[in-house]
Amino acid sequence: MFHKIMVPIDLAHANKLTKAVEAAAGLAAQHNAPIVFVAVTASTPGPLAHNPDEFAKRLDDFAQQQATKYGISAEARTVVTHDPAVDLNNHLIRAIKDTGADVVVMASHIPNVADHIWPSHGGTIATHTNASVFLVREQ
Repeated sequence: MFHKIMVPIDLAHANKLTKAVEAAAGLAAQHNAPIVFVAVTASTPGPLAHNPDEFAKRLDDFAQQQATKYGISAEARTVVTHDPAVDLNNHLIRAIKDTGADVVVMASHIPNVADHIWPSHGGTIATHTNASVFLVREQ
């Protein structure tokens, strides 16, 4: 049913993505589909890496750890942009098209007042792509 699964990853909060990664790994195993972990970063130094190459290495390490842990096929895709906070949705939408993902599994937070004003990442992706979008809450 699914051919490629995309999982957006925020490496700064990887410990809060356990349920989403487990859900994606379950789908990957069930459908014999590879996972592509996608992360968006800035070209400037940040708390996780000094440069985009170092960040890409960390993301690749994360993807390979998940592949080994769950016995699935996984790869990493790093997207570099000037302002990840502003450009995140556009780059994730482009990554869905570029990777050929037909399903996206994303971690989500408990809705709050701000969600009535600003659109969610998952909602934006669902309305701008043909991919199915699964939102997984950690709590």
